[in-house]
Amino acid sequence: MTSVMASAPPHAGAEIFERILAAASGLVVLESRDVDAHALIDQFRAIARHTGQAVYLWQPDTGLSSLRDVHVRVPDCQRLGNALRYMQQSMHFGVYFLVGLELPLSAMNATLLRQLARAPKEHLRRVVLIDAPAALAEHLGALAVRLSSEDSQPRRLRLRDGRWLV
Repeated sequence: MTSVMASAPPHAGAEIFERILAAASGLVVLESRDVDAHALIDQFRAIARHTGQAVYLWQPDTGLSSLRDVHVRVPDCQRLGNALRYMQQSMHFGVYFLVGLELPLSAMNATLLRQLARAPKEHLRRVVLIDAPAALAEHLGALAVRLSSEDSQPRRLRLRDGRWLV
């Protein structure tokens, strides 16, 4: 068994992704305390490839890139401010994961995050801050929905065909 498989339950990514899509706000703060963030991103990548949905990842060193198509980078979105403006102007469905945010954020970037949280409901767009600094999560307050990578419901074992299933 590989360490990636051992570090995250196989369906954790799908369950978390569904909770992200169901969130009441356009901005989600995801704490991945019980699951390795890289393993979680790999699971989101598999979901994006399987469903064909527009799922993106922003990192400080690589900028904004598609999780579905490994080599596709969004031009001019290396800097956080440019990536946030791209997310705000997009009129299409999209889930944007941001990893590696560091404080202090510029006033413009903080404003863009607040605007993304208040995005119109007719455009399903979610901006997900993975393991954001506690001060940033506190600053966003009620604008952002807080999620944890821990299961929202306790797992119940079922016996089916002589095997225990989760």
